[in-house]
Amino acid sequence: MRTARFTLDPAFTVGAVNPRLFGSFVEHLGRCVYTGVFEPGHPTADDAGLRQDVLDLVRELGVTAVRYPGGNFVSGYKWEDSVGPVEDRPRRLDLAWRSTETNRFGLSEFIAFLRRIGPQAEPMMAVNLGTRGVAEALELQEYANHPAGTALSDLRAEHGDKDPFGIRLWCLGNEMDGPWQTGHKTAEEYGRVAAETARAMRQIDPGVELVACGSSGQSMDTFAAWEATVLEETYDLVDHISLHAYYEPLDGDVDSFLASAVDMESFIENVVATCDHVGARLKSKKKINLSFDEWNVWYMAKTQAEVSALDWPEAPRLLEDNYSVMDAVVFGSLLIALLRHADRVTVACLAQLVNVIAPIMTEPGGPAWRQTTFFPFAQASRYGRGEVLDVRVDSPTYETRKYGEADLLHATAVRAEDGSVTVFAVNRSRTEALPLDVALSGLDLTEVVEHSALADADPDARNTLAEPERVAPHRVDGTALADGRLTASLEPLSWNVIRLR
Repeated sequence: MRTARFTLDPAFTVGAVNPRLFGSFVEHLGRCVYTGVFEPGHPTADDAGLRQDVLDLVRELGVTAVRYPGGNFVSGYKWEDSVGPVEDRPRRLDLAWRSTETNRFGLSEFIAFLRRIGPQAEPMMAVNLGTRGVAEALELQEYANHPAGTALSDLRAEHGDKDPFGIRLWCLGNEMDGPWQTGHKTAEEYGRVAAETARAMRQIDPGVELVACGSSGQSMDTFAAWEATVLEETYDLVDHISLHAYYEPLDGDVDSFLASAVDMESFIENVVATCDHVGARLKSKKKINLSFDEWNVWYMAKTQAEVSALDWPEAPRLLEDNYSVMDAVVFGSLLIALLRHADRVTVACLAQLVNVIAPIMTEPGGPAWRQTTFFPFAQASRYGRGEVLDVRVDSPTYETRKYGEADLLHATAVRAEDGSVTVFAVNRSRTEALPLDVALSGLDLTEVVEHSALADADPDARNTLAEPERVAPHRVDGTALADGRLTASLEPLSWNVIRLR
């Protein structure tokens, strides 16, 4: 195998990593909430009904911003159903996931959950622009954020939350371009209501940060035209536009699946180009940033049949994908793609946090455990803080059906404030180790602290209820730093974290 190479030089950077890049997503879908984060009566449940075993894993995962309450769920959401005495909250049909929502877990419980994770956990609240609009968004904002002295802020205090929730980051609806979305709109219709909502929310608080809905995927027929039309209406009123992308191996095409990040990087770059084109047309110096607020590996092909078979149950087992080592390697590559565009992707939310296409799984009344995808996220969140260095690889390639020729090496590097550097690298080859040679220029680095890899002789190996610790990262020996060069061997089909100081 030919050696893969790149150079690291602190003079050439992409941008600083926003902590929000390590966000996640809690939607009222399946068991994400009920028997996921919230299970009164569980042996580990605290006085608020929150599972402390899950809280411990969420802290270990390193999650920052958490998007709530959807997702498709939000387009039928009545926020006022989710506040006040639990016994008075109504049961509702959730059209998005053909389930019954009890509202036992609501806005106050979500904020309590974040506070128990720690100060790094920030709410990212979505408003319903599907079946509702400007007035309801303003009412929610007043209830959540106004200190006191109005009907809705005083109602919050009456409900037991004297202090405001301080929600700074708001999503203006969800996937409004999707025909599956309750209240689906054209770009013109959505752009107008998003602008009206943004303008009104800024009248209450000019400092709110707002995310407009972009295309639900690069494959949408309206992709790019949708973003351009929406931004023509909202450019000076919003801070971010959203991107959503999920990946799975279709028709047995594993080679293309392993190169999924090629599509993700293309998606990001095309949205940036569209944003900047609109900014140029409007003669604006402002830059719209990107909120990649749904991303993951998701075996979607089976989802429609799962949902269609439901008859309005409470918290059914839905979208509970069990991830393999191969899935985790692709997942790590997606994280690398986000870091490689940290100059413009300033928010990203892994969908979702618990049970539903999630890094954390639980059993009702039983244990919680880490999926294979848990490890790349936790390592990236811990070591991927600082300045992203510009990595341009010279790599052996392979052929894919969907993306043509793709590099076997996918990599990035982040330099921390103390000068240490972490290299994140994926070897996409399923059969061969990949030699790596990195030239270090202008970096005062003298030793390899650790080389960790997630790989396995069985790429289908998984963590399950029966074997919750079957897969975990392992130490790699032989990685060396000498004379300004880092040399390593990346195992076949592997996610690698190489820490230097």
